Amino acid sequence: MENEQTWFQALLSFASRCKGKMIISVLCSIISVFGGFVPFLGVYQILKLFIEGKEDTSQILFWCGICVGGYVIRLVFFAISTILSHISAYTILETIRMEIADKLMKAPLGDVMNRTIGQIKSVIVDRVEAIEPPLAHFIPEATGNIVIPIAIFIFLLVFDWRMALASIATIPLAAIPFGIMTRNFTEKYDAYMKANNHVNSVIIEYVEGIEVVKAFNQATSSYEKFAKAVDSFKDYTVDWYQSTWKLMYLAFSILPSTLLVSLPVGLILFANGSLTAAELCMCLILSLSIIAPLMRLEVFVNEMKVMEYGIKETLEFINMPELKSSKQNVKLQHYDVTLQNVDFSYTGKDNEKVLHDVNLKMPQGSFTALVGPSGGGKSTVARLISRFWDVTNGNIKIGGVDIKDIPLKQLSDIVSFVTQDNFLFNCSLKENIRLGNPKATDEEVYAAAKAACCDEFINLLENGYDTSAGDAGKRLSGGEKQRIAIARAILKKAPIVILDVNWGNSFGCV
Repeated sequence: MENEQTWFQALLSFASRCKGKMIISVLCSIISVFGGFVPFLGVYQILKLFIEGKEDTSQILFWCGICVGGYVIRLVFFAISTILSHISAYTILETIRMEIADKLMKAPLGDVMNRTIGQIKSVIVDRVEAIEPPLAHFIPEATGNIVIPIAIFIFLLVFDWRMALASIATIPLAAIPFGIMTRNFTEKYDAYMKANNHVNSVIIEYVEGIEVVKAFNQATSSYEKFAKAVDSFKDYTVDWYQSTWKLMYLAFSILPSTLLVSLPVGLILFANGSLTAAELCMCLILSLSIIAPLMRLEVFVNEMKVMEYGIKETLEFINMPELKSSKQNVKLQHYDVTLQNVDFSYTGKDNEKVLHDVNLKMPQGSFTALVGPSGGGKSTVARLISRFWDVTNGNIKIGGVDIKDIPLKQLSDIVSFVTQDNFLFNCSLKENIRLGNPKATDEEVYAAAKAACCDEFINLLENGYDTSAGDAGKRLSGGEKQRIAIARAILKKAPIVILDVNWGNSFGCV
Protein backbone atom coordinates (compact mmCIF):
# COMPACT_ATOMS: atom_id res chain seq x y z
CA MET A 1 0.00 0.00 0.00
CA GLU A 2 1.40 3.34 -1.00
CA ASN A 3 1.99 6.14 1.48
CA GLU A 4 0.18 8.63 -0.73
CA GLN A 5 -2.96 6.52 -0.67
CA THR A 6 -5.91 8.46 0.70
CA TRP A 7 -7.94 7.10 3.58
CA PHE A 8 -10.91 6.44 1.29
CA GLN A 9 -8.77 4.55 -1.23
CA ALA A 10 -7.37 2.53 1.67
CA LEU A 11 -10.90 1.75 2.85
CA LEU A 12 -11.84 0.52 -0.63
CA SER A 13 -8.76 -1.70 -0.71
CA PHE A 14 -9.68 -3.16 2.68
CA ALA A 15 -13.21 -3.77 1.37
CA SER A 16 -12.05 -5.73 -1.69
CA ARG A 17 -12.81 -9.04 0.07
CA CYS A 18 -16.48 -8.14 0.44
CA LYS A 19 -17.02 -6.04 -2.67
CA GLY A 20 -19.91 -8.24 -3.86
CA LYS A 21 -21.74 -8.06 -0.52
CA MET A 22 -21.37 -4.28 -0.40
CA ILE A 23 -22.76 -3.86 -3.93
CA ILE A 24 -25.73 -6.12 -3.10
CA SER A 25 -26.23 -4.19 0.15
CA VAL A 26 -26.43 -0.89 -1.74
CA LEU A 27 -28.84 -2.36 -4.31
CA CYS A 28 -31.06 -3.76 -1.53
CA SER A 29 -31.01 -0.37 0.17
CA ILE A 30 -32.16 1.33 -3.03
CA ILE A 31 -34.92 -1.27 -3.51
CA SER A 32 -35.93 -0.64 0.10
CA VAL A 33 -36.16 3.09 -0.60
CA PHE A 34 -38.42 2.58 -3.61
CA GLY A 35 -40.49 0.09 -1.60
CA GLY A 36 -41.00 2.89 0.91
CA PHE A 37 -42.45 5.10 -1.84
CA VAL A 38 -45.19 2.61 -2.69
CA PRO A 39 -47.35 3.62 0.33
CA PHE A 40 -47.19 7.25 -0.87
CA LEU A 41 -48.59 6.13 -4.20
CA GLY A 42 -51.31 4.12 -2.44
CA VAL A 43 -52.28 7.05 -0.20
CA TYR A 44 -52.46 9.31 -3.26
CA GLN A 45 -54.81 6.91 -5.05
CA ILE A 46 -57.04 6.54 -1.97
CA LEU A 47 -57.21 10.34 -1.53
CA LYS A 48 -58.09 10.66 -5.19
CA LEU A 49 -60.93 8.15 -4.83
CA PHE A 50 -62.46 10.06 -1.90
CA ILE A 51 -62.00 13.53 -3.38
CA GLU A 52 -63.55 12.44 -6.69
CA GLY A 53 -66.41 10.68 -4.87
CA LYS A 54 -65.49 7.28 -6.37
CA GLU A 55 -64.69 5.54 -3.11
CA ASP A 56 -65.10 1.81 -3.46
CA THR A 57 -64.33 -0.78 -0.79
CA SER A 58 -62.55 -3.14 -3.15
CA GLN A 59 -60.43 -0.34 -4.60
CA ILE A 60 -59.55 1.00 -1.14
CA LEU A 61 -58.59 -2.49 0.05
CA PHE A 62 -56.55 -3.01 -3.12
CA TRP A 63 -54.49 0.14 -2.56
CA CYS A 64 -54.16 -0.63 1.16
CA GLY A 65 -52.73 -3.99 0.12
CA ILE A 66 -50.33 -2.19 -2.21
CA CYS A 67 -49.25 0.05 0.69
CA VAL A 68 -48.66 -2.95 2.97
CA GLY A 69 -46.78 -4.76 0.18
CA GLY A 70 -44.52 -1.77 -0.36
CA TYR A 71 -43.86 -1.47 3.37
CA VAL A 72 -42.98 -5.18 3.59
CA ILE A 73 -40.59 -4.80 0.64
CA ARG A 74 -39.00 -1.84 2.39
CA LEU A 75 -38.51 -3.78 5.66
CA VAL A 76 -37.23 -7.00 4.03
CA PHE A 77 -34.72 -5.36 1.71
CA PHE A 78 -33.56 -2.93 4.41
CA ALA A 79 -32.94 -5.90 6.71
CA ILE A 80 -30.96 -7.70 3.99
CA SER A 81 -28.97 -4.54 3.29
CA THR A 82 -28.22 -4.06 7.00
CA ILE A 83 -27.13 -7.68 7.48
CA LEU A 84 -24.82 -7.56 4.46
CA SER A 85 -23.39 -4.19 5.48
CA HIS A 86 -22.61 -5.50 8.99
CA ILE A 87 -20.98 -8.63 7.58
CA SER A 88 -18.95 -6.40 5.26
CA ALA A 89 -18.02 -4.03 8.10
CA TYR A 90 -16.71 -6.79 10.36
CA THR A 91 -14.91 -8.42 7.43
CA ILE A 92 -13.17 -5.10 6.81
CA LEU A 93 -12.27 -4.81 10.51
CA GLU A 94 -10.82 -8.32 10.37
CA THR A 95 -8.82 -7.42 7.24
CA ILE A 96 -7.46 -4.24 8.85
CA ARG A 97 -6.46 -5.98 12.09
CA MET A 98 -4.83 -8.87 10.23
CA GLU A 99 -2.89 -6.43 8.04
CA ILE A 100 -1.67 -4.54 11.12
CA ALA A 101 -0.65 -7.81 12.81
CA ASP A 102 1.15 -8.93 9.65
CA LYS A 103 2.93 -5.58 9.39
CA LEU A 104 4.03 -5.74 13.03
CA MET A 105 5.64 -9.10 12.26
CA LYS A 106 7.44 -7.80 9.15
CA ALA A 107 8.44 -4.33 10.36
CA PRO A 108 11.73 -3.77 12.19
CA LEU A 109 11.07 -5.05 15.70
CA GLY A 110 12.83 -2.04 17.14
CA ASP A 111 10.35 0.29 15.42
CA VAL A 112 7.47 -1.74 16.83
CA MET A 113 8.94 -1.66 20.36
CA ASN A 114 9.34 2.12 20.14
CA ARG A 115 5.55 2.43 20.04
CA THR A 116 3.79 2.31 23.37
CA ILE A 117 1.43 -0.54 24.25
CA GLY A 118 -1.28 2.08 24.74
CA GLN A 119 -0.80 3.44 21.22
CA ILE A 120 -0.83 -0.02 19.61
CA LYS A 121 -3.88 -1.07 21.63
CA SER A 122 -5.67 2.19 20.83
CA VAL A 123 -5.26 1.69 17.08
CA ILE A 124 -5.89 -2.06 16.84
CA VAL A 125 -8.84 -2.09 19.24
CA ASP A 126 -10.37 1.38 19.59
CA ARG A 127 -9.66 3.15 16.31
CA VAL A 128 -10.43 0.11 14.17
CA GLU A 129 -13.59 -0.62 16.17
CA ALA A 130 -14.72 3.00 15.67
CA ILE A 131 -14.80 2.33 11.92
CA GLU A 132 -17.57 -0.26 12.29
CA PRO A 133 -20.66 1.88 13.17
CA PRO A 134 -20.36 4.36 10.30
CA LEU A 135 -19.35 1.60 7.90
CA ALA A 136 -22.12 -0.80 8.89
CA HIS A 137 -24.85 1.87 8.91
CA PHE A 138 -23.59 4.18 6.19
CA ILE A 139 -24.38 1.74 3.37
CA PRO A 140 -28.08 1.09 4.09
CA GLU A 141 -29.01 4.29 5.89
CA ALA A 142 -26.94 6.93 4.13
CA THR A 143 -27.84 5.43 0.76
CA GLY A 144 -31.49 5.76 1.66
CA ASN A 145 -31.05 9.26 3.08
CA ILE A 146 -29.45 10.38 -0.18
CA VAL A 147 -31.74 8.54 -2.60
CA ILE A 148 -35.02 9.43 -0.85
CA PRO A 149 -34.76 13.26 -1.24
CA ILE A 150 -33.66 12.88 -4.87
CA ALA A 151 -36.50 10.46 -5.63
CA ILE A 152 -39.08 12.69 -3.88
CA PHE A 153 -37.85 15.74 -5.79
CA ILE A 154 -38.21 13.85 -9.09
CA PHE A 155 -41.63 12.60 -7.99
CA LEU A 156 -42.73 16.17 -7.26
CA LEU A 157 -41.52 17.30 -10.65
CA VAL A 158 -44.09 14.92 -12.15
CA PHE A 159 -46.85 16.86 -10.40
CA ASP A 160 -45.49 20.39 -10.81
CA TRP A 161 -41.93 21.73 -11.04
CA ARG A 162 -42.88 24.74 -8.91
CA MET A 163 -43.94 22.49 -6.01
CA ALA A 164 -40.65 20.61 -6.39
CA LEU A 165 -38.66 23.84 -6.00
CA ALA A 166 -40.87 25.00 -3.09
CA SER A 167 -40.17 21.74 -1.23
CA ILE A 168 -36.42 22.45 -1.17
CA ALA A 169 -36.61 26.20 -0.63
CA THR A 170 -35.39 25.96 2.98
CA ILE A 171 -32.27 23.96 2.08
CA PRO A 172 -30.17 26.93 0.79
CA LEU A 173 -31.34 29.04 3.74
CA ALA A 174 -30.31 26.35 6.25
CA ALA A 175 -27.02 25.85 4.40
CA ILE A 176 -25.86 29.37 5.38
CA PRO A 177 -25.57 28.81 9.18
CA PHE A 178 -24.52 25.20 8.60
CA GLY A 179 -21.71 26.36 6.30
CA ILE A 180 -20.54 28.93 8.87
CA MET A 181 -20.61 26.24 11.57
CA THR A 182 -18.51 23.77 9.54
CA ARG A 183 -16.11 26.38 8.16
CA ASN A 184 -13.30 25.33 10.53
CA PHE A 185 -14.63 21.84 11.18
CA THR A 186 -11.51 20.00 9.99
CA GLU A 187 -9.14 22.14 12.08
CA LYS A 188 -11.40 21.87 15.12
CA TYR A 189 -11.69 18.12 14.72
CA ASP A 190 -7.91 17.80 14.37
CA ALA A 191 -7.47 19.69 17.63
CA TYR A 192 -10.17 17.57 19.26
CA MET A 193 -8.41 14.33 18.28
CA LYS A 194 -5.05 15.65 19.54
CA ALA A 195 -6.65 16.56 22.86
CA ASN A 196 -8.29 13.14 22.99
CA ASN A 197 -4.98 11.38 22.30
CA HIS A 198 -3.28 13.47 24.98
CA VAL A 199 -5.88 12.46 27.56
CA ASN A 200 -5.50 8.80 26.59
CA SER A 201 -1.71 8.95 26.94
CA VAL A 202 -1.95 10.67 30.35
CA ILE A 203 -4.47 8.07 31.57
CA ILE A 204 -2.25 5.18 30.41
CA GLU A 205 0.81 6.83 31.97
CA TYR A 206 -1.06 7.33 35.23
CA VAL A 207 -2.29 3.70 35.38
CA GLU A 208 0.99 2.10 34.26
CA GLY A 209 3.04 4.26 36.59
CA ILE A 210 0.83 3.93 39.64
CA GLU A 211 3.43 1.71 41.37
CA VAL A 212 6.18 4.32 40.94
CA VAL A 213 3.80 7.11 41.93
CA LYS A 214 2.99 5.41 45.22
CA ALA A 215 6.59 4.34 45.87
CA PHE A 216 7.84 7.94 45.64
CA ASN A 217 4.79 9.51 47.27
CA GLN A 218 3.87 11.46 44.12
CA ALA A 219 0.17 10.63 44.18
CA THR A 220 -0.87 14.27 44.55
CA SER A 221 1.23 15.70 41.72
CA SER A 222 0.55 12.75 39.42
CA TYR A 223 -3.19 12.95 40.02
CA GLU A 224 -3.05 16.70 39.45
CA LYS A 225 -1.53 16.12 36.00
CA PHE A 226 -4.22 13.53 35.26
CA ALA A 227 -7.02 15.83 36.46
CA LYS A 228 -5.69 18.80 34.49
CA ALA A 229 -5.59 16.75 31.27
CA VAL A 230 -9.17 15.56 31.77
CA ASP A 231 -10.39 19.09 32.66
CA SER A 232 -8.58 20.56 29.66
CA PHE A 233 -10.22 18.03 27.34
CA LYS A 234 -13.62 18.73 28.88
CA ASP A 235 -13.14 22.51 28.54
CA TYR A 236 -12.09 22.20 24.89
CA THR A 237 -15.04 19.96 24.03
CA VAL A 238 -17.56 22.22 25.81
CA ASP A 239 -16.10 25.38 24.21
CA TRP A 240 -16.34 23.79 20.76
CA TYR A 241 -19.93 22.75 21.41
CA GLN A 242 -20.90 26.18 22.74
CA SER A 243 -19.39 27.86 19.68
CA THR A 244 -21.49 25.74 17.30
CA TRP A 245 -24.77 24.80 18.98
CA LYS A 246 -26.55 28.10 18.19
CA LEU A 247 -25.79 27.84 14.47
CA MET A 248 -26.56 24.11 14.46
CA TYR A 249 -30.01 24.57 16.02
CA LEU A 250 -30.70 27.53 13.74
CA ALA A 251 -29.98 25.37 10.70
CA PHE A 252 -32.10 22.52 12.07
CA SER A 253 -34.93 24.95 12.79
CA ILE A 254 -34.95 26.39 9.26
CA LEU A 255 -34.61 23.07 7.42
CA PRO A 256 -37.93 21.40 8.45
CA SER A 257 -39.99 24.58 7.96
CA THR A 258 -40.54 23.71 4.29
CA LEU A 259 -44.32 23.77 4.82
CA LEU A 260 -44.10 27.56 5.24
CA VAL A 261 -43.12 27.73 1.56
CA SER A 262 -44.76 24.68 -0.01
CA LEU A 263 -48.22 25.28 1.51
CA PRO A 264 -48.74 28.86 0.12
CA VAL A 265 -47.28 27.84 -3.25
CA GLY A 266 -49.47 24.72 -3.32
CA LEU A 267 -52.63 26.68 -2.46
CA ILE A 268 -51.90 29.23 -5.21
CA LEU A 269 -51.39 26.42 -7.75
CA PHE A 270 -54.58 24.73 -6.56
CA ALA A 271 -56.51 28.00 -6.83
CA ASN A 272 -55.46 28.55 -10.44
CA GLY A 273 -56.19 24.93 -11.36
CA SER A 274 -52.61 23.74 -11.81
CA LEU A 275 -53.05 21.12 -9.07
CA THR A 276 -56.00 18.98 -8.05
CA ALA A 277 -56.89 18.59 -4.37
CA ALA A 278 -55.41 15.06 -4.32
CA GLU A 279 -52.22 16.26 -5.97
CA LEU A 280 -51.93 19.16 -3.49
CA CYS A 281 -52.25 16.80 -0.52
CA MET A 282 -49.71 14.44 -2.01
CA CYS A 283 -47.25 17.25 -2.71
CA LEU A 284 -47.52 18.57 0.86
CA ILE A 285 -46.95 15.07 2.31
CA LEU A 286 -43.91 14.54 0.08
CA SER A 287 -42.48 17.99 0.81
CA LEU A 288 -42.51 17.15 4.52
CA SER A 289 -40.81 13.81 3.80
CA ILE A 290 -37.91 15.30 1.83
CA ILE A 291 -36.23 17.07 4.76
CA ALA A 292 -36.01 14.37 7.46
CA PRO A 293 -33.50 12.21 5.52
CA LEU A 294 -31.32 15.26 4.87
CA MET A 295 -31.25 16.06 8.60
CA ARG A 296 -30.17 12.49 9.39
CA LEU A 297 -27.27 12.82 6.96
CA GLU A 298 -25.66 15.34 9.35
CA VAL A 299 -24.91 12.47 11.74
CA PHE A 300 -22.85 10.76 9.05
CA VAL A 301 -20.66 13.85 8.60
CA ASN A 302 -19.20 13.30 12.06
CA GLU A 303 -19.08 9.52 11.63
CA MET A 304 -17.19 9.89 8.37
CA LYS A 305 -14.60 11.98 10.23
CA VAL A 306 -14.32 9.25 12.86
CA MET A 307 -13.80 6.69 10.10
CA GLU A 308 -11.26 8.94 8.36
CA TYR A 309 -9.17 9.31 11.51
CA GLY A 310 -9.43 5.59 12.25
CA ILE A 311 -8.16 4.70 8.78
CA LYS A 312 -5.40 7.34 8.88
CA GLU A 313 -4.03 6.08 12.20
CA THR A 314 -4.29 2.53 10.89
CA LEU A 315 -2.28 3.47 7.81
CA GLU A 316 0.53 4.74 10.05
CA PHE A 317 1.01 1.12 11.10
CA ILE A 318 0.30 -0.51 7.76
CA ASN A 319 2.71 1.83 5.97
CA MET A 320 5.57 1.05 8.36
CA PRO A 321 8.69 0.03 6.40
CA GLU A 322 9.32 -3.70 6.25
CA LEU A 323 12.57 -5.56 6.72
CA LYS A 324 13.48 -7.10 3.39
CA SER A 325 13.60 -10.87 3.65
CA SER A 326 14.87 -13.52 1.25
CA LYS A 327 12.47 -16.34 0.45
CA GLN A 328 15.08 -19.03 -0.12
CA ASN A 329 16.79 -20.58 2.91
CA VAL A 330 20.58 -20.44 2.86
CA LYS A 331 22.96 -23.25 3.86
CA LEU A 332 25.33 -22.23 6.65
CA GLN A 333 28.58 -24.12 7.12
CA HIS A 334 29.11 -22.77 10.64
CA TYR A 335 27.60 -20.28 13.08
CA ASP A 336 30.37 -17.76 13.60
CA VAL A 337 28.97 -14.25 14.17
CA THR A 338 30.92 -11.36 12.65
CA LEU A 339 30.34 -7.61 12.80
CA GLN A 340 32.29 -5.70 10.13
CA ASN A 341 32.57 -1.89 10.27
CA VAL A 342 29.09 -1.60 11.76
CA ASP A 343 27.57 1.85 12.18
CA PHE A 344 24.05 2.33 13.47
CA SER A 345 21.68 5.22 13.98
CA TYR A 346 18.11 4.84 15.23
CA THR A 347 17.04 7.73 12.99
CA GLY A 348 19.22 6.80 10.01
CA LYS A 349 21.08 10.14 10.25
CA ASP A 350 24.90 10.04 10.19
CA ASN A 351 25.21 12.70 12.88
CA GLU A 352 23.05 10.66 15.29
CA LYS A 353 24.94 7.37 15.23
CA VAL A 354 25.06 5.35 18.46
CA LEU A 355 27.54 2.76 17.11
CA HIS A 356 30.66 3.68 15.18
CA ASP A 357 32.79 1.26 13.13
CA VAL A 358 32.22 -1.78 15.36
CA ASN A 359 34.26 -4.88 14.46
CA LEU A 360 33.69 -8.09 16.38
CA LYS A 361 34.03 -11.81 15.80
CA MET A 362 32.30 -14.45 17.94
CA PRO A 363 33.29 -17.98 16.91
CA GLN A 364 30.85 -20.87 17.08
CA GLY A 365 30.95 -22.59 20.46
CA SER A 366 32.41 -19.58 22.26
CA PHE A 367 30.97 -17.47 25.07
CA THR A 368 31.20 -13.71 24.52
CA ALA A 369 30.22 -11.12 27.09
CA LEU A 370 29.70 -7.45 26.24
CA VAL A 371 30.45 -5.46 29.38
CA GLY A 372 30.08 -1.72 29.76
CA PRO A 373 28.12 1.14 31.30
CA SER A 374 24.43 1.68 30.76
CA GLY A 375 23.78 3.26 27.36
CA GLY A 376 27.05 1.88 25.98
CA GLY A 377 25.34 0.02 23.11
CA LYS A 378 25.37 -3.56 24.46
CA SER A 379 21.64 -4.14 23.92
CA THR A 380 21.81 -2.39 20.55
CA VAL A 381 24.50 -4.80 19.31
CA ALA A 382 22.48 -7.77 20.61
CA ARG A 383 19.34 -6.59 18.84
CA LEU A 384 21.18 -5.85 15.60
CA ILE A 385 22.42 -9.46 15.51
CA SER A 386 18.81 -10.58 15.91
CA ARG A 387 17.91 -8.04 13.18
CA PHE A 388 15.55 -5.90 15.20
CA TRP A 389 16.84 -3.21 12.84
CA ASP A 390 19.21 -3.17 9.87
CA VAL A 391 22.65 -1.63 10.34
CA THR A 392 23.20 1.85 8.92
CA ASN A 393 26.63 0.94 7.50
CA GLY A 394 28.72 -2.21 7.44
CA ASN A 395 27.32 -5.72 7.81
CA ILE A 396 26.64 -8.53 10.24
CA LYS A 397 27.30 -12.08 9.09
CA ILE A 398 26.42 -15.50 10.44
CA GLY A 399 28.40 -18.35 8.96
CA GLY A 400 29.87 -15.92 6.46
CA VAL A 401 26.42 -14.93 5.14
CA ASP A 402 25.03 -11.41 5.60
CA ILE A 403 21.97 -11.69 7.86
CA LYS A 404 20.05 -9.57 5.32
CA ASP A 405 20.36 -12.54 2.94
CA ILE A 406 19.00 -14.99 5.54
CA PRO A 407 15.19 -15.28 5.57
CA LEU A 408 13.72 -13.83 8.76
CA LYS A 409 12.08 -17.14 9.67
CA GLN A 410 15.38 -18.99 9.29
CA LEU A 411 17.19 -16.30 11.28
CA SER A 412 14.60 -16.66 14.03
CA ASP A 413 15.29 -20.40 14.14
CA ILE A 414 19.05 -19.80 14.33
CA VAL A 415 19.03 -17.11 17.02
CA SER A 416 17.41 -17.41 20.42
CA PHE A 417 17.00 -14.04 22.16
CA VAL A 418 16.22 -13.36 25.82
CA THR A 419 15.33 -9.72 26.47
CA GLN A 420 15.57 -7.63 29.61
CA ASP A 421 11.79 -7.22 29.63
CA ASN A 422 10.29 -10.70 29.96
CA PHE A 423 6.74 -11.44 28.93
CA LEU A 424 4.70 -14.42 30.09
CA PHE A 425 1.70 -15.41 27.97
CA ASN A 426 -1.63 -16.14 29.62
CA CYS A 427 -1.21 -19.90 29.66
CA SER A 428 0.47 -22.41 31.99
CA LEU A 429 4.14 -22.00 32.94
CA LYS A 430 4.79 -25.30 31.18
CA GLU A 431 3.33 -23.97 27.92
CA ASN A 432 5.22 -20.69 28.36
CA ILE A 433 8.47 -22.65 28.41
CA ARG A 434 7.31 -24.92 25.58
CA LEU A 435 6.98 -21.84 23.33
CA GLY A 436 10.71 -22.31 22.72
CA ASN A 437 9.94 -25.63 21.01
CA PRO A 438 6.22 -26.44 20.57
CA LYS A 439 7.09 -30.09 19.75
CA ALA A 440 9.04 -30.65 22.97
CA THR A 441 7.89 -33.35 25.39
CA ASP A 442 7.05 -32.61 29.02
CA GLU A 443 10.33 -34.23 30.05
CA GLU A 444 12.28 -31.88 27.78
CA VAL A 445 10.40 -28.91 29.26
CA TYR A 446 11.27 -30.04 32.80
CA ALA A 447 14.91 -30.53 31.81
CA ALA A 448 15.13 -27.01 30.35
CA ALA A 449 13.48 -25.59 33.49
CA LYS A 450 16.02 -27.35 35.72
CA ALA A 451 18.90 -26.04 33.58
CA ALA A 452 17.54 -22.50 34.00
CA CYS A 453 16.99 -22.97 37.76
CA CYS A 454 13.20 -22.71 37.40
CA ASP A 455 12.25 -26.15 38.64
CA GLU A 456 12.51 -25.43 42.35
CA PHE A 457 10.32 -22.32 42.58
CA ILE A 458 7.81 -23.66 40.02
CA ASN A 459 7.25 -26.81 42.10
CA LEU A 460 6.52 -24.63 45.12
CA LEU A 461 3.45 -23.24 43.33
CA GLU A 462 0.13 -24.94 44.11
CA ASN A 463 -0.33 -26.32 40.59
CA GLY A 464 3.34 -26.49 39.72
CA TYR A 465 4.04 -26.35 36.00
CA ASP A 466 0.31 -26.17 35.26
CA THR A 467 -0.03 -22.87 37.13
CA SER A 468 -1.39 -20.12 34.88
CA ALA A 469 1.18 -17.43 34.16
CA GLY A 470 -1.55 -14.86 34.77
CA ASP A 471 -1.84 -16.07 38.37
CA ALA A 472 1.83 -16.88 38.91
CA GLY A 473 3.00 -13.60 37.40
CA LYS A 474 1.73 -11.74 40.45
CA ARG A 475 3.94 -13.86 42.70
CA LEU A 476 7.04 -14.33 40.53
CA SER A 477 9.97 -11.95 40.89
CA GLY A 478 11.64 -10.32 37.90
CA GLY A 479 14.51 -12.81 38.15
CA GLU A 480 12.13 -15.80 38.22
CA LYS A 481 10.31 -14.54 35.13
CA GLN A 482 13.69 -14.08 33.45
CA ARG A 483 14.70 -17.66 34.24
CA ILE A 484 11.51 -18.91 32.58
CA ALA A 485 12.50 -16.89 29.49
CA ILE A 486 15.98 -18.48 29.65
CA ALA A 487 14.34 -21.94 29.90
CA ARG A 488 12.53 -21.13 26.65
CA ALA A 489 15.83 -20.29 25.00
CA ILE A 490 17.42 -23.52 26.27
CA LEU A 491 14.48 -25.60 25.00
CA LYS A 492 14.70 -23.95 21.58
CA LYS A 493 18.21 -25.41 21.13
CA ALA A 494 19.19 -22.62 18.73
CA PRO A 495 22.89 -22.57 17.74
CA ILE A 496 23.15 -18.90 18.78
CA VAL A 497 21.82 -17.72 22.13
CA ILE A 498 21.76 -14.01 23.00
CA LEU A 499 21.07 -13.09 26.61
CA ASP A 500 20.32 -9.40 26.92
CA VAL A 501 19.69 -9.82 30.62
CA ASN A 502 20.48 -8.46 34.04
CA TRP A 503 22.92 -11.05 35.38
CA GLY A 504 22.09 -10.05 38.93
CA ASN A 505 18.78 -11.86 38.42
CA SER A 506 20.18 -14.92 36.71
CA PHE A 507 23.75 -15.34 37.94
CA GLY A 508 24.71 -18.94 38.70
CA CYS A 509 21.92 -20.51 36.64
CA VAL A 510 23.30 -20.52 33.10
